Amino acid sequence: MKEFVLIFRLKDISDFRPTPEQMQERMNWLAGIASQNKLVDKGNTLLPFAGSAKNVKSNKEVTDGVCTENNEFVSGYVVVKSETIDEAIEIAKGNPIFDQVGGNIEVREVLKRD
Repeated sequence: MKEFVLIFRLKDISDFRPTPEQMQERMNWLAGIASQNKLVDKGNTLLPFAGSAKNVKSNKEVTDGVCTENNEFVSGYVVVKSETIDEAIEIAKGNPIFDQVGGNIEVREVLKRD
């Protein structure tokens, strides 16, 4: 299996204070990935990237490339295992952050060093 990083980008969360319910939704999403043995990292490691990137927007539209705007910032990331980038995109689409604050998720393959 390959590893893919899901990079969470938001425009502005200065007023966003997640409720306990919203935090639980995110934890449930991560637990679902972990229960499938597909969660590699919850954002604790610096990663080299390989190949192209895909961008999953809040409306679940998928576009090619890194599509950040100047006013977006990285709010976190997780690393997942999947066979293909398309499978990693489906995992990204399930992130409840879309329902909470919008934003997008950049999906990139992690470079494997031998």
